[in-house]
Amino acid sequence: MVGQRFLEELVERGVTDRARVVVLAEEPRPAYDRVHLTSWFAGTSAEELSLVPDGFLDRHGIELWLADPAETVDRAARTVTTRSGRTLEYSTLVLATGSYPFVPPVPGRDATGCFVYRTIEDLTAIRDYAAGVGTGLVVGGGLLGLEAAGALRDLGLATHIVEFHPRLMALQVDEGGGAALCRTVEELGLTVHTGVGGQEITTDPAGAVTGMTLSDGSTVATDLVIFSAGVRPRDQLARDAGLTVGERGGIAVDEHCRTSDPAVLAIGECALASDGTVYGLVAPGYEMAAAAADTVAGRLTATFTGADTSTKLKLLGVDVASFGDAHGRTDGALDVVYADSRAGIYKKLVIGADGTLLGGVLVGDADSYGLLRPLTGSVPPAAPEQLVLPAGLAPAAALGPASLPDEAVICSCHNVTKGAIAAAVTEQGATTVPEVKKCTRAGTGCGSCVKVLGQLVNAELAASGVTVDQGLCGCFGHTRQELFEIVASRRLTSYQELLDGHGRPAARGGDGCEVCKPVVGSIIASLAPSIGADGHVLAGEQAALQDTNDHFLANLQRNGSYSIVPRIPGGEISPEKLIVIGEVARDFNLYTKITGGQRIDMFGARVEQLPRIWARLVAAGFESGHAYGKSLRTVKSCVGSTWCRYGVQDSVRMAIDLELRYRGLRAPHKLKSAVSGCARECAEAMGKDFGVIATANGWNLYVGGNGGATPRHADLLAQDLSDAELVRLIDRFLMFYIRTADRLERTSVWLERIGGGLDHVREVVVEDSLGVCAELEAQMAAHVANYRDEWAGALDDPEKLARFVSFVNAPGTPDPSVRFVAEREQHKPDLTVLAGPTLPVRTLEGSTRP
Repeated sequence: MVGQRFLEELVERGVTDRARVVVLAEEPRPAYDRVHLTSWFAGTSAEELSLVPDGFLDRHGIELWLADPAETVDRAARTVTTRSGRTLEYSTLVLATGSYPFVPPVPGRDATGCFVYRTIEDLTAIRDYAAGVGTGLVVGGGLLGLEAAGALRDLGLATHIVEFHPRLMALQVDEGGGAALCRTVEELGLTVHTGVGGQEITTDPAGAVTGMTLSDGSTVATDLVIFSAGVRPRDQLARDAGLTVGERGGIAVDEHCRTSDPAVLAIGECALASDGTVYGLVAPGYEMAAAAADTVAGRLTATFTGADTSTKLKLLGVDVASFGDAHGRTDGALDVVYADSRAGIYKKLVIGADGTLLGGVLVGDADSYGLLRPLTGSVPPAAPEQLVLPAGLAPAAALGPASLPDEAVICSCHNVTKGAIAAAVTEQGATTVPEVKKCTRAGTGCGSCVKVLGQLVNAELAASGVTVDQGLCGCFGHTRQELFEIVASRRLTSYQELLDGHGRPAARGGDGCEVCKPVVGSIIASLAPSIGADGHVLAGEQAALQDTNDHFLANLQRNGSYSIVPRIPGGEISPEKLIVIGEVARDFNLYTKITGGQRIDMFGARVEQLPRIWARLVAAGFESGHAYGKSLRTVKSCVGSTWCRYGVQDSVRMAIDLELRYRGLRAPHKLKSAVSGCARECAEAMGKDFGVIATANGWNLYVGGNGGATPRHADLLAQDLSDAELVRLIDRFLMFYIRTADRLERTSVWLERIGGGLDHVREVVVEDSLGVCAELEAQMAAHVANYRDEWAGALDDPEKLARFVSFVNAPGTPDPSVRFVAEREQHKPDLTVLAGPTLPVRTLEGSTRP
């Protein structure tokens, strides 16, 4: 990554126009994004991870020699010899050899099933080996170790983490943050062992891993081990060439990134900076790249003497951030802490005796990182105790981007200040975040600053008297809320009618775009009974507005197959229905899994199989569970007072009633709910979009929770409600959310964004301050009265069924030469289309060609 950035810096300085530039790479592909390497397991391709723009190398005459690294350097002759035996002369040599994974000297570390986690080739080997095993273990609980553990979990392995330090991420977070992180990680199903190290890896007679003995004498049975116990600078090439290296490794460089030989420079993780630090983060590496490029260009203006080591990451779905003096090592430092163990949130700010913000740790909720980190070293404009409170509890005088000084660094990856962003808007005419990114590079690194970047752009535009375009997309100048009101008030049932009558002039008569089509489709589906529209998402024009999942009423998986999730309200199911699901899964060779929402998911179906699967399920009394839609997914429940000795209300009955009431309800984002039969909260209702907890006097209603990418505890909206009062308030809340939320906005984000927050929502849906509750209730009543199962609706309509074919130009029997072959057994449902070199391909004319 740093090497590629160095090339871009050379281009900016015109060096490539006057000098030959040759890059020697050990890996078989150009530079790629290691920060987001784990996304490869989620389907991101190597090409998508690439950091080299199309045509960049050719356009600037840069030679890239792949899979042919430098083996020796002759400084006297100024030559480099590569692995293939080629010899190159140089006038300037830049070492960007990075680092290598440290593997502790544990007996058995060379056994079959032991891996490191560094390159795409490493990930490929891990994925292939994991296909045949059930348990994995990661040595190391730092940044990369947690990423590796998350990857193993996603591959379907029971996963252990072994960390020598007494807490996870010991370098970044303190004891409190480590405890919060550990609790959250264990709640995700991983087993954490802290304060112990690996003593020995045990193997079977064939030499394959069977377990690990830990330093406390305990053993962990495992089939696979990933070492992620830190990295070391790759400085052997420099050592062999006689360059000065640090006592603990790293090629020693000065502030201009020159080594002990002025003709040789070093940048990135292989370099020991002049402050005695080896920096293992991208942002310092990019600063080194700029300094080195200046040196090569003969300017010697940019220097590197040290860097900010602040980090913000999402590990295993948990936000973790640290900045400044996170551990409070400054004399006289004081801590301001907010902790919510139930929600897995821990926030600490380190404050100097004079009120200066010195640093902080954020776990579970790092939304304020983009604002707090730039304030490090200054006295914040708000009291520290206000800055650590969650958005719903913080005072209205919120800290905003406008309060930051111009010299505050917003994008640490590219060292872009607030002043530079403001100048891009006011002096260079940038009016959108993408335009500011292009001008400044802000937001193009790790991406943690993008939210603040958008706020700053809008603030600068508003300050300049420019009206900020709040339109949904290039087709509509209206927000989603405004489009909802237009459709509702004018009873519009056609996207094209809405576009032609209310779209931007340039978009009228066109086809729309991929942003607004699903949004309008969802709005029409939400209002269908009230405006007289056909509520089925595949009815007429509606079908053309849907994304892939809604288009086929099933969830598209990474391998091109689909999953089917029948609705099982409250998780309550008869033996007869269980048998039907088992028979369907067996007959269609589907992978089955019990979901967290008390349903059964069936993976691996082909498009043309979907109607046949649905037909059998519908005949048995099942209906669509809407796992594919921006709609209600599930209403989870405990067993309640029927079975549990602690239950005070019948939570199963209530969960079933609510799921049947709101099934099929289309919304800006997916909706999840739960009902707990007592305060022990076994159904986890406070992590849902709307959750219900039983009391001795009725039900408490919580709203705005989210257990997903950004966990948020739900807020209490009303308490001790009767059944009728509960349903009435949920009706109002959901319709008010559907009416006012932005595109793809979860209730948790909506509740924090909407003016007045929870108090305003309570005024509207409980106290009817706007006088709209009767209308909201009527819209919900219309939805309930007109609900139809989407699977059954598709089966009853030949026109809808016609779309369920794998090959649109060959809708008959599937081509027998195309085989779907399972890569793994039950624990991984991936399917691969195997196409031989002479696979016949049908053309539109019906002929075949190889």
